[in-house]
Amino acid sequence: MEKDLTELQTLIDFHFEQRKKDEEELIGLKDRIERRRSERAEIQRVRAEKEKDRQNRIAEERHRKEEEEAKKKADDEAKKKKVLSGMSNFGGFLAKSEQRKGKRMTGREIKKKTLADRRQPLAVDNLREDALKQQAQEMWNWIYQLESEKFDFMEHMKHQKYEVLFKKGHGKGKVGGRWK
Repeated sequence: MEKDLTELQTLIDFHFEQRKKDEEELIGLKDRIERRRSERAEIQRVRAEKEKDRQNRIAEERHRKEEEEAKKKADDEAKKKKVLSGMSNFGGFLAKSEQRKGKRMTGREIKKKTLADRRQPLAVDNLREDALKQQAQEMWNWIYQLESEKFDFMEHMKHQKYEVLFKKGHGKGKVGGRWK
């Protein structure tokens, strides 16, 4: 019985020693894992900084090249104008074309100018909630009115289009893809 008891005691001691070694080994592994995580985080942070710096350098380089190209283009245009204005016959034509170009505006430019004239700046910085609601309601009413006018104009335009088509083709038929 004592022999079994001592054998049992040695097994228990061996088990606790093995468990202590396993716990120390586990703690060591956890420390290594934590160290590796911190190293990887540091490496990723450094890579992110390098990538950000690289992107900034690329953007600056692109911006610098665009500025150089714009400056070069402007210089070339100035040289061309100077050479062309130096020619006797063509100089007067160039000046006239520049004058005409300034007077005539495209549809897009007219639209932009009109919108810029109509657009009113919003002064909402110092307004309270009720004043903001009132201003929003006024703007909504204005948009509603514009949309209804637009609809009316579109309907009127459709009716005019059909009237023109029926008056033009009165008594005539379409044969073979051509009007006769």
